[in-house]
Amino acid sequence: MTVYVGMDLHSTNTYVAMIDAANKALYKHRHRNDLSHIVSALEPYREQIGGIVVESTYNWYWLVDGLMDEGFQVHLANPSAIKQYEGLKSVDDKRSALWLANLLRLGILPTGYIYPKEERPIRDLLRKRLHLVRHRTSHILSVKNILSRSLGLQMKSDEVKKLDASQVERLFPRKESFRAVMASVGLITHFKEEIDGIETIVRRELKLKEGFGKLLAVPGIGDILSMTVMCEAGDMRRFPTVQNYSSYCRCVKSIRSSNGKIIGHGNRKNGNKYLSWAYIEAAHAARRYHEKIRSYYERKAAQTNKVVATKALAHKLARASYFVVRDNVDYDEARLF
Repeated sequence: MTVYVGMDLHSTNTYVAMIDAANKALYKHRHRNDLSHIVSALEPYREQIGGIVVESTYNWYWLVDGLMDEGFQVHLANPSAIKQYEGLKSVDDKRSALWLANLLRLGILPTGYIYPKEERPIRDLLRKRLHLVRHRTSHILSVKNILSRSLGLQMKSDEVKKLDASQVERLFPRKESFRAVMASVGLITHFKEEIDGIETIVRRELKLKEGFGKLLAVPGIGDILSMTVMCEAGDMRRFPTVQNYSSYCRCVKSIRSSNGKIIGHGNRKNGNKYLSWAYIEAAHAARRYHEKIRSYYERKAAQTNKVVATKALAHKLARASYFVVRDNVDYDEARLF
């Protein structure tokens, strides 16, 4: 008898459900988030368990790693690609766990990639860097808005980053306005120190794998973006085709059409938001500093709009990156355009 296990993971507890090959429920129980308790529930069925499904929530690391260390075969379910039957009158944790187990039994479970445990910390550190960069940008924009609103003054972002107390005091003699600007200026300085510190650690600890080093020749991709692509994509060979990789990078359309008309949109969130950001950033940099790419972008923008043109350029860079890394070949601009 083969047993299939589904686990609906929450912040404080996990609902565990088990079914057999005939979809008969064998076990249904909620456990607190304690690995020893969950393993104890699985132990009587250990020899029969054909697989365990854990939904990819924000806190799956401890559970998936712990179960794999115990010798269980674990599948990470992709929640954005799973859709339950809409005719159900009610759905709860028990039904969700049973549904995950049944998808595994039927062989139609959409799974996510279980990134290697030892490589996750550096990837998460790069994600934290992006988090801080976005917060810093929000404060830079806040200062620029205050300058524009109060003084009619336009200041570049690089100049805002260099502001100090004496410069702000000359611009805003009143203590209230001075305090408002300095609140952001101080945070901008702090964020810069933290971002620089993270980048120092990443550059020291992370060595680009074979193939990913060649990404530095792709327009718009520097050290940080190449490391981001490496950490987020993982083994490029896990993507059977370049279309699969482009979709994972959220670089393709997500629409539903019939008879040439758009009737709806698909799952736009299915993919990796960090890779999507990386290639958008690369597209912005590439169009600034590469003449041929700028010409392509301007033609595309004239035909559509700037947003579509940027996305189209990001798609091209993602496709180029896929072949450069997978085949370990040099970037060729002629093949890209």
